[in-house]
Amino acid sequence: MTNAWAGGDGWGDVVLICDDAVTGIDVVERGDPLVDSTGLLPWSGPSPDPVSRWVRAPLLERLGNAAAALPADLRLALNEGYRRPSLQRHYFDGYAARLRAQRPEADAAEIHRLASRYISPPDLAPHTAGAAADVVLTDPEGVILDVGCPIDANPEESEGRCYTAHPDVRGEAALLRRTLVDALADVGLVNYPTEWWHWSYGDRYWALGSGAPHALFGACEPPAG
Repeated sequence: MTNAWAGGDGWGDVVLICDDAVTGIDVVERGDPLVDSTGLLPWSGPSPDPVSRWVRAPLLERLGNAAAALPADLRLALNEGYRRPSLQRHYFDGYAARLRAQRPEADAAEIHRLASRYISPPDLAPHTAGAAADVVLTDPEGVILDVGCPIDANPEESEGRCYTAHPDVRGEAALLRRTLVDALADVGLVNYPTEWWHWSYGDRYWALGSGAPHALFGACEPPAG
């Protein structure tokens, strides 16, 4: 895998989205529109909110290119794209509350950092910019394939196997995960290394990973309708 695993909480050299190296990156909004992925990518998400199928146009183009490059027996499916800011806040606060209950000795800064492994802080979240896609691999019938842990499994539930480079992911699951990583990285997307399913283009984390001078997309309003 492309990202090192350090054991324990798996931080090591992994830069989290709350770190200064990410938060210090400027956003110079380019203004590319949110577009609907319906009919262009298979959908695997549980959300009934139709805005979840929308992403920025350059991201959708790259996802389509990655899907076309996969072996004939594999499909790339979108699980979630754009996320409303209120939902992002709900997810982050809920996970942080669970962490506080599990780790009463941790201070607020530690809880914030721990939570950021799994849910981006609302003011930084790539999903609220339409710049991130959570994706899975499926077979031609739409059955989600096993790549080592379920999508959206947090670090505690997955025992760290949500980390893209976790060494306990082996065999066929590792081969499929490698295929997913290669296809998405080859089209210029950047992975958040604590979540094998999370890939982005144009956000701050993409800028850090790609060496771009600034991010292209900040938080935006959901599509109308």
